[in-house]
Amino acid sequence: MDRQPTLEGARLLLRPLRPDDWDALYAVASDPLIWEVHPAHDRWQEPVFRAYFDDAIAQGGALAVIDKSSGAMIGSSRFQNYDPDDGGSVEIGWTFLARSHWGGTYNAEMKRLMLAHALASVERVVFRVGETNWRSRGAMEKIGGRLTDRVDITQLPAGPARHVIYEIDRTNFASGPLASD
Repeated sequence: MDRQPTLEGARLLLRPLRPDDWDALYAVASDPLIWEVHPAHDRWQEPVFRAYFDDAIAQGGALAVIDKSSGAMIGSSRFQNYDPDDGGSVEIGWTFLARSHWGGTYNAEMKRLMLAHALASVERVVFRVGETNWRSRGAMEKIGGRLTDRVDITQLPAGPARHVIYEIDRTNFASGPLASD
């Protein structure tokens, strides 16, 4: 599976994140309200975001999200933890968008593009969402994510963070809310 594709929709262009994207992406990420309910609620701080950004570049799979109407970078997402076993799976996550692009069609378009790309190669896509991140959990439900009974505990600098696991497989995607977009 190509974890760093270029994907294009009506409003968005997703392309591989590059080291020279730092300034533009940090300009978006430096908004504390983006991270308010996220387990890593201090990610708006430059040293914390620098570690996040450097990890995204090192891991591969990170995508820059560009608003086609303005050409501005408005966020980022990743394909992570690709596993070819049992039909294959990949995680979509580490996603954030500028607040100017919340509440509309941007997240749905980004996830539709990413899911269509991933599900051409794997049977299912998983999403780890902070247990108390009501904003992201609501977004998962809007795009047809199915809450599983799995929980993941991740060690963050501030301590352990519980994540719930959502999943979308090929069948759910084909009949879900993003299929008609």
